Amino acid sequence: MNIAIFASHGGTDMQAIVDGCKQGKINADVKILICNNPDAYVIERAKKEEIPYEIVNAKTCGGDEGVSNKLLSLMKEYQIDMIFLAGYMKKLPVAVLEQYDNRIFNIHPALLPKYGGKGMYGIHVHEAVIAAGEKESGVTIHRVNSQYDSGEIIRQATVPVIEGDTPDTLAARVLEREHLFLVEVISDIADGKVKLG
Repeated sequence: MNIAIFASHGGTDMQAIVDGCKQGKINADVKILICNNPDAYVIERAKKEEIPYEIVNAKTCGGDEGVSNKLLSLMKEYQIDMIFLAGYMKKLPVAVLEQYDNRIFNIHPALLPKYGGKGMYGIHVHEAVIAAGEKESGVTIHRVNSQYDSGEIIRQATVPVIEGDTPDTLAARVLEREHLFLVEVISDIADGKVKLG
C-alpha cells in the first residue's frame, strides 16, 4: 500500500509510521510527504529518510484551486492508496476529500467526539481535558470528511490523566501512546482489516 503523509510541524508521527514500515510492522510504503509549512522540521525527517516531499500551500500554488489541483496530481503521480494526516493544520480541498473518500485518516490526541473540532489541536486539547477534570484521555484515529474531527472513528486508545498532570505532561504521555497506536492501526488498514473506499 502506498501512503501519503500530510504534516505541518515536527513530524514525530510521520517518523513512527516510517519506522513501522521499515521494521516490517506495516505492510506499506510512505511515498511522499505533503507539507504546507516550508519551515517545518518534518521536511528534515523526509530528507533523512529519502522520502520525496512537496511544499503545497496557496502561496506555492497560486491559490486554493491550485492547491487542490497540485494535491490531486501528486496523489496520482505517486499512486497513493491512503492519505494520513499526521499533525496537518489545513483543511483538505473538497476535490481531494471526494477523490479519496474513506481513504483519508487523521490522528487526534483525545477521545473524540469530546475535545474535537475547530481550534482543538495540540496543547489546546490537553488544556481542555485537564480543565474539565477528566480521568482519562487518549488517541483517536478517524476517517476525514469535510467537518473537523467528525468522520467515522476507526479506533481509540485510552491514556490515564494522572493527578497533578499539566497539559505538557499529559501531552507527552498521549504522544508516546500515539506513536505505538499509529503503527498498530495503519498495519490493520494496510492488511485490509479496515476497509478502504
